[in-house]
Amino acid sequence: MSRKVEVFIPCFIDQLYPETAFNTIKLLERAGCEVIYNEAQTCCGQPAYNAGFWDEAKEVGAKFLKDFSDANYIVSPSASCVGMVKSGYSDLFTNSIEHNTCRTLQRNIIEISDFLVNVVKKEYFGAELVGTAVYHDSCSALRECKIKDEPRKLLSHVGGLEIVEMRDQETCCGFGGSFAVKFEGISSAMAEQKIKNAQAVHADYIISTDASCLLQLQAYIDKHHIPMKTMHIVDVLTSGWANI
Repeated sequence: MSRKVEVFIPCFIDQLYPETAFNTIKLLERAGCEVIYNEAQTCCGQPAYNAGFWDEAKEVGAKFLKDFSDANYIVSPSASCVGMVKSGYSDLFTNSIEHNTCRTLQRNIIEISDFLVNVVKKEYFGAELVGTAVYHDSCSALRECKIKDEPRKLLSHVGGLEIVEMRDQETCCGFGGSFAVKFEGISSAMAEQKIKNAQAVHADYIISTDASCLLQLQAYIDKHHIPMKTMHIVDVLTSGWANI
């Protein structure tokens, strides 16, 4: 019997990385899940929340709470958005009319690598990607979702891929949403340091659970014509399937 899951595709991925969204569904289906996608879903409210516009964030968040049921896991390819629901929603909805609904969804929402390893308990998906890669621990994955080993376990089963650790592994990439706009110089310097650390271990790829981090790092890579590529973990885990 397949497990029903509802998938939350963040607005960021919907607009900029739609292929990652499609690959998320393919990956969950290969894991034996029946995937439900509510086309009415939009944003979790994180941009407004981080910028201090809590009333606007609450309005968007209230819609999020209505767009998902309380009966299934809600799986997302974004630790950042999962972290927003798990933590930020406590600020927005505690002791409100949505309090109980919020608590249920906070228990049900989960980042995809966490879901695959700890709920489905499946780590091998027949993926192939030749090269050397570093895994970038996003701030949200580490600190809000408590994810560290799960992505590495999944990546260890990708054929042809060598995962190496880099210096300052857990340091922020410098994106931080509006931080990259307000403090462009600091943000760029942080991205530069992360890329240089990846270059030092001869990485071909930088892999992460957060597309926003990858956008930040890929922009620096493109600007400086560096022979390196960023990839979302979902895209890595669905690589090479046509060859199977």
